[in-house]
Amino acid sequence: MKLDILVMAAHPDDAELACSGTIVSQIQQGKKVGIVDFTRGELGTRGTPEIRIAESAASSAILEIHARENLGIRDGFFRNDEESQLKLIQIIRKYQPEIVLANALEDRHPDHGKGAQLAIDACFLSGLRKIETHDELGNAQAAWRPKHVFHYIQDRYLNPDFVIDVSAHWDVKEQSIRAFKSQFFDPNSNEPDSYISSPDFLEFIRARSMEMGHKIGVKYGEGYQSQRTMGLNGFEAIL
Repeated sequence: MKLDILVMAAHPDDAELACSGTIVSQIQQGKKVGIVDFTRGELGTRGTPEIRIAESAASSAILEIHARENLGIRDGFFRNDEESQLKLIQIIRKYQPEIVLANALEDRHPDHGKGAQLAIDACFLSGLRKIETHDELGNAQAAWRPKHVFHYIQDRYLNPDFVIDVSAHWDVKEQSIRAFKSQFFDPNSNEPDSYISSPDFLEFIRARSMEMGHKIGVKYGEGYQSQRTMGLNGFEAIL
């Protein structure tokens, strides 16, 4: 299946927290969207890898995405090396996305910045035909380079290069986040508290989306950065 947009995320729930409104918006406009999680989030304070995978499946059903995969590389300790790059190149060539949405270039969690650079490098290398990869059936894959790589903004505030209006999709975004029940506030949970398990954290996510929305005159928005200057054919696409 060819995807229009492939979201790359260091951890299960990164995509939901940062860009799920955009995902829903694009799917409702007829685009095919998928997610590749790099790790199983096994170092998270709460839950288990098995629980996180089940929660990812539940969230995927809410978002109605077209594909989701997990590279299974090590949470916290993965490297932007040849092994990780080749795994990601296989996914890029499999789905041939035009646009990639990747982790924040710099953030509180070191995996996010590492994930961003892994995405950048793999997207470039995927376009080199002399790098050989094969699909699940052993067939040689054709080189493919996405046209754009954009970085969603996560925990730390970063000034966006553009903001997408997700006001009409906030309810679905919140449902997709809450699908990760093990990670967020649950008054009945006996697990240790974490940075993201307080009720205030989800209020922060709402406030950040409102802040981004305010920048473009709407209720909720999701902000992105681009390392490349974007070009426009005209002013019609600008809100």
